Amino acid sequence: MPQFDILAMGNAIVDVISSESPEFLSSRGIPHGSMRLIDAAEADALYAAMGPGREFSGGSAANSVVGAAGLGARTAFVGRVAADQLGGVFTHDIRAAGVHFATAAATDGRPTGRCLIVVTPDGERTMNTYLGACQELDASDLDAALVADAGILYLEGYLWDPPAPRAAMQAAIKVARAAGNKVAFTLSDVFCVEGHRGDFIDLLSSHVDIMFGNENEVKALYRTDDLDAAMAELARHACITVVTRSEKGAVVIGGGQHWEVPGERVARVVDTTGAGDLFAGGFMAGLVQGRSLPDCARMGCISAAEVISHFGARPEADLKALVARSLA
Repeated sequence: MPQFDILAMGNAIVDVISSESPEFLSSRGIPHGSMRLIDAAEADALYAAMGPGREFSGGSAANSVVGAAGLGARTAFVGRVAADQLGGVFTHDIRAAGVHFATAAATDGRPTGRCLIVVTPDGERTMNTYLGACQELDASDLDAALVADAGILYLEGYLWDPPAPRAAMQAAIKVARAAGNKVAFTLSDVFCVEGHRGDFIDLLSSHVDIMFGNENEVKALYRTDDLDAAMAELARHACITVVTRSEKGAVVIGGGQHWEVPGERVARVVDTTGAGDLFAGGFMAGLVQGRSLPDCARMGCISAAEVISHFGARPEADLKALVARSLA
């Protein structure tokens, strides 16, 4: 039996959340409700200006394995942080969540990546992201023995763009394949798909066992506005494909079969950040427990519903208990 059920490789980012007035944004020329990339100088200045808030480890794949750990999976994460204050925050927080994290902090290069999230009284989130050190992940960060000792290798599309991290993930795929382990991949975002369509289709064709994407991402993958046409293309691949559909739930294709799983009811949607991440974590946790594909999708929907009921991309309720009540 592998030491870990799921090993994820992805962007290691610290989420910093602070409540501020609308004037805090307008005085700095930051569009209210925007999502933007910023440079190191602006990241430092904005971080210094923000009031007291919460800091915790983030990043898409990291969120997924934290969710899976909350459901009992043995998880690990590979991602690069710097040997600085926020690198320490990331390391402590993800380990405290039950995820094995042993990637050495970089002593040179860019500072630790961070997403500076300003929440205004109307509940809107303005996200300012400095990617920093996480985009410098390379093959030297890869522990081949760790990859070989994980039942599922999970990769995020966000990290496919920079050449060095992409090469590290390609090397990890080869190690996982040689060890007879499964490879899972998330498309991450439409802009990732648009930039790497050929690579992603190649991954689906011959390198990936499980693929996650939302409706817009899979339509972008096949350059169509017709979801049914995109689903028909996905069905041609041998891998398990999972398409999330927001409140409508998810569609799962695998083994020549097709399932539509409804979403979970949520009394009030507070923040959709991390919904896809937690869905993937819940789905993979179901897989390692030997559940059916529809039940894996239900676990994903339960996990996603919990995380959108509050601010932040980390579960606050007991996911095991929620699943036990729904899938007794």
